[in-house]
Amino acid sequence: MFKYTVASDAATQQVGAAVGRLVQPGSVIFLQGDLGAGKTTFTKGLASALGIQQYVKSPTFTLIREYTAGRIPLYHMDVYRLENGGGDELGLEEYFNGDGVSVVEWPQFIEDEWPTEYLQIMINKSATNDEQRELVFQPHGQRYEALVTQLAQML
Repeated sequence: MFKYTVASDAATQQVGAAVGRLVQPGSVIFLQGDLGAGKTTFTKGLASALGIQQYVKSPTFTLIREYTAGRIPLYHMDVYRLENGGGDELGLEEYFNGDGVSVVEWPQFIEDEWPTEYLQIMINKSATNDEQRELVFQPHGQRYEALVTQLAQML
């Protein structure tokens, strides 16, 4: 586990970009945190590091947004609306085992669909500073342990 504190949205995007430089095809990242914690902000930074020029916005109503014009495709998912089930109908396994990077917001709602290896990132808002966030990186699998080790050295 690795913890890192940021003091602004720009810093959150910079950490996302650092992760974006380290991911490989087939990477799965689960983002957890309250509404407004910075999950999409983090994803914007990751997308920029992948060379994605499109505007990245939360896929709350579409569930999945695909950005394919970068060095690795980005599959940005917001599964909050699946709180009562239904993730098995989306073909998530194809995304998780595919050629892109899957970033999933609110992954607890599709826990039955999780792969065995992934990077879980908890974004916690500060109780005393509206801009400050603590990012907690929890790797699951050797690939993600190596990624987090590299990330810790970069930041």
